[in-house]
Amino acid sequence: MIKRWAYFLSLAAFITIVSSGFKAKDVKQFGKIEGFHLAENEITNYTVPTIDETAQVDLNFPFTGKSYIGFKQAVGIKESQGLYKLVSRYGYMGKYQFGRSALRALGIKDTKDFLNNPGLQERAFKALLSKNKWELRNEISKFEGKVIKGVKITESGLLAAAHLSGANSVKAFLHSNGNKGFRDGFGTSLKSYIRKFGGYDTSNIVAHPEPKVKLK
Repeated sequence: MIKRWAYFLSLAAFITIVSSGFKAKDVKQFGKIEGFHLAENEITNYTVPTIDETAQVDLNFPFTGKSYIGFKQAVGIKESQGLYKLVSRYGYMGKYQFGRSALRALGIKDTKDFLNNPGLQERAFKALLSKNKWELRNEISKFEGKVIKGVKITESGLLAAAHLSGANSVKAFLHSNGNKGFRDGFGTSLKSYIRKFGGYDTSNIVAHPEPKVKLK
């Protein structure tokens, strides 16, 4: 019985000693902990932008919108997710998915160099637009602004559709009032390209019957 009481007294004393270590310390003691509190004689300074300085912050982020840059970026994302080195299972290459015959027509024969040269791909895309704009110059003049099969015809939409299927397929679509369509190997329709890429500014593209790309 005595041993049991001695055990409980010892346990109570141990708990009292341990718990005393968790008692709240004097606030002044914590004030000495560097990085958490300031000393009583320490002065702090805060700096915030003035109204004039805030007004000078430039928040004008690039916005491509319906510009030519916006057009080519939208086409590139649709064609390849913007990947310059992508080769599809059908053999189409680069950001804009060029076929070998289209590249040869533009004066490009080295496909390996083409895949590893983003600048060359951008020039090739612009050159092909120039050729397609020449091929479709009469159709653009005649059909632009009209609605065929529920789709408004615009220059940029026709150029994008020609990139997908060729100028002759675009002509067939327009002159048949939309009854002659086209779908590529992935099931993408010419009509969807006319709709998706309509309304962009491609006025900087100069129509040319036989454009060639500068290789360097």
